Amino acid sequence: MANTFPGGVHPPESKSYSENRPIEILDAPETVIIPLSQHIGAPASPIVEKGDRVLMGQKIGEAKGFVSAPVHSSVAGTVKKIDFHIHPVTGRYEPHIFIQNDFTDERAAELDIFGENWEEIDPKKIVEIAREAGLAGLGGAAFPTHVKLSPPPGKKIDTVLLNGAECEPFLTADHRLMLEFPNDIIRGLILIGKALSAEHLGICIEENKPDAIRILSERAENTGIEIYPLKVKYPQGAEKQMIFAVTGREVPSGGLPFDCGCYVQNVGTAKALFDAISRGKPLYERIVTVSGPILKNPSNLLVRIGTSYEALIEKAGGATEDIGKLISGGPMMGLAQSTDSVVVTKGTSGILLFGLDDALSRPELPCINCAKCVDVCPVNLMPTRIADCGEYNKIDMAQRLGALDCIECGSCAFICPSDRRLLQNIRFAKSEIQRKIAEEREKKSN
Repeated sequence: MANTFPGGVHPPESKSYSENRPIEILDAPETVIIPLSQHIGAPASPIVEKGDRVLMGQKIGEAKGFVSAPVHSSVAGTVKKIDFHIHPVTGRYEPHIFIQNDFTDERAAELDIFGENWEEIDPKKIVEIAREAGLAGLGGAAFPTHVKLSPPPGKKIDTVLLNGAECEPFLTADHRLMLEFPNDIIRGLILIGKALSAEHLGICIEENKPDAIRILSERAENTGIEIYPLKVKYPQGAEKQMIFAVTGREVPSGGLPFDCGCYVQNVGTAKALFDAISRGKPLYERIVTVSGPILKNPSNLLVRIGTSYEALIEKAGGATEDIGKLISGGPMMGLAQSTDSVVVTKGTSGILLFGLDDALSRPELPCINCAKCVDVCPVNLMPTRIADCGEYNKIDMAQRLGALDCIECGSCAFICPSDRRLLQNIRFAKSEIQRKIAEEREKKSN
């Protein structure tokens, strides 16, 4: 029986659009527009100016604090300007670096290259290179990798799991990565295990990817790495649910995976770590699934950071009808976009196009107290009550009901027969709680 967790839902997988499409390389655009904020934490601070010539892989933004990550140029060319541009995550106009591509792809040599000697690297050097390469979680959360590889003193990590579940509908970038670069993923996992001195290493893959399970099982022979088939259920790829499914351990309320001796990282991040250490390659490109029912040629594209969504959609053949909704990420946790001029960041896992009919919102009806949202909540919350608190601004009660433990998977909204805006209201409640906590912290510091 496959590993799984309590709760969860079964949205249509919709993987067939792109799961059999090999990764294609999208040519770099004439201009890349690189956000200084591509990760959780403080935005990077620019270290180049208008008129500077930069090389591909050159650091152009320095990490601003521990929970931050540097940013690198994805092309060789000239800095045109540092200006505000709309950001796909926040929807606000934020600082970006505009670079005119000279199409030489002349590469900077800023990182140490270990090549075939990658296994001999010192564990501390792994963390250092992860930071200098600007690595951040490629599953979408974009948490700085060097921070995640630095657990607090006394927190022993014995189990490292790679997340190859890719449970969001439509998305197939990780699936293709596992099929086309299995050795690099395994080597990246070995490096993560070495950095954390972890005894047990595993790769978790949903059962709807039998080809990935097979090839990684073959390549992992004699490495001590275990492959875990997971039941196909959303949100199987959420790290707390994955840890429970594989180990039976529960991350405590308000805690993090290291509180139960575990570490979870995306398969794409593992490959990026191996690329950084063996090839000296910073994180300046990533694989993006471009899909949806109205797209002519759904694709998995290797894309330079800072490329516009418009360019990816054009490469995938464009839409067959008017676009009703453009989503960055998957349909469950992704963010709707107001324009296709936003650009690919480290956390862009997918770009989805839907027609006008699919974009229509059904009317919201009163709660019928069916408790379906409670049944499917993977963290055992009461979504309808927390959403009520958000809607009626009862923020203290929302906090008492555990709003901050919500992983924002959207299972409650998906299953609700009354089409209530549960996730939106819970997100509002969480943001207000976090704002209140920040204000109280600031008062104490003053």
